[in-house]
Amino acid sequence: MLAGLWFCYMALGLSMASLAPLVSEIEADLRFSHSAMGTVMGAWQFVYIFAAIPCGMLLDRIGARWGLAIGALIMGLSGILRGFAGEYLELLVAVALFGLGGPLVSAGAPKVVREHFEGAHRGLAMGIYITGPGIGAVAALGLTQSVALPLLEGNWRLLLQIWGWVCIASGVFWLLVARDDVAKAVESEGKIGLSNLAEVIRIPAVRLILLMSVAVFAINHGMGNWLVEMLKNLGASPSKASALATIPVAVGVLSALTLPRMAVGSRRFAVLTLLFACSTLASLSLLAQPHGMWLYVTLVVEGIAAGSMMTVLVLTLVEVPGVGARRSGTAGGFFFSAAEVGGVGGPVLIGILFSAHGHFSSSLMVLAFLGVVLLMGVFPLRRLLRAN
Repeated sequence: MLAGLWFCYMALGLSMASLAPLVSEIEADLRFSHSAMGTVMGAWQFVYIFAAIPCGMLLDRIGARWGLAIGALIMGLSGILRGFAGEYLELLVAVALFGLGGPLVSAGAPKVVREHFEGAHRGLAMGIYITGPGIGAVAALGLTQSVALPLLEGNWRLLLQIWGWVCIASGVFWLLVARDDVAKAVESEGKIGLSNLAEVIRIPAVRLILLMSVAVFAINHGMGNWLVEMLKNLGASPSKASALATIPVAVGVLSALTLPRMAVGSRRFAVLTLLFACSTLASLSLLAQPHGMWLYVTLVVEGIAAGSMMTVLVLTLVEVPGVGARRSGTAGGFFFSAAEVGGVGGPVLIGILFSAHGHFSSSLMVLAFLGVVLLMGVFPLRRLLRAN
């Protein structure tokens, strides 16, 4: 089941990154401007914000087995329809469709882990599947121009359809390995409605975690999208900046495989404190414009934070008293709906601040401030959960 979960999450990352290396080909073929292409690439995130909570409720009603399969199917249809798009509106709708399937996978994954793993194994399982999107994104970015397009004679439409079929294959594989999950799904089913929605959001610890998720995604997406440009601003060549930007990604994979399994019981708050401190230090260090060995240390510290902040926070959410296995899908929907606001806002804010000032100093100060806010949030979170 964990392999099936990882496959679905890998397909999620693959589909998310599939358009980025094809911008030039799509713009030339469909006669798009950069601004039009920008709205297309952001369409799924806009839909995702509003779809995540209903998708979480649906997961709690029908169970994770069918919820994840439906999510993978929708992601696959999004990829296939992208290949048939002949104009702006068609491509926009095809990409926006991904925003309906993505939440079923991203909210369904922690639900599966919550139901089937205990203690340190729960953190390890979450750390393993969370590496999927990164590997899927690396595959899409690394294989598109160097391998896939030459093999397909430059046919970007066919490539997007192939990625779509990979998503569908992940859903089929998940259905096969999760056959024994039917009993668990029936057990966790219930009348999940607006009353459950209100009960979940009324839990103080849940509200605090949702606020923290906005800051975590703002930092992760902001740094992830702009790190190459930040490194170029420090004097690195484009090729060196791209190479250096892979360091946090690699360290993040190691972080995801080790730190979440340590985040058990009261140690979870120490792990969160460490991660948020690493994020703050990385932003402040980049603000000081490090060079040589200090730059490498900064990138490693950033990778430690980026690799596990979201995972440990989701792990904390699904174990909040009052959420439980039956409401973990709804809680996960809340989490990703709130978090994606930061995921969209972080990169946009950094871009606006750079345009206004011509450098990244103010942006890094904002990211460091968010890190401090997260650090301060650990203490009331610990108090609320210990009280329960």
